[in-house]
Amino acid sequence: MSAQPVHQRVVEQPRVPHTIGGISDALVGGRRAQFFAELLRAQQGAELDAVLTAWWGRAMLDSDPDRDRVHAAAEAGVLPTTTMEEIIRRRQGRATS
Repeated sequence: MSAQPVHQRVVEQPRVPHTIGGISDALVGGRRAQFFAELLRAQQGAELDAVLTAWWGRAMLDSDPDRDRVHAAAEAGVLPTTTMEEIIRRRQGRATS
């Protein structure tokens, strides 16, 4: 007899795999060359991990389907903003519900 979870949790895969190839494929224009330049200079370990983490974030932004809309809103000064206090309040509200 084995126990099975009542609810199957679907783990959503990130839009950009957290790999060198995934990051490279998602970067736009000359950013790919910048990524490889930093990658090739990085020492194995914490330095390499930091490069991958930073560039993964940039790759996620480059591959965002709403990227052009968000960029245009930011340029026009109409991008909705919030405060850190509001973010904390929302998160705390979700944690208690």
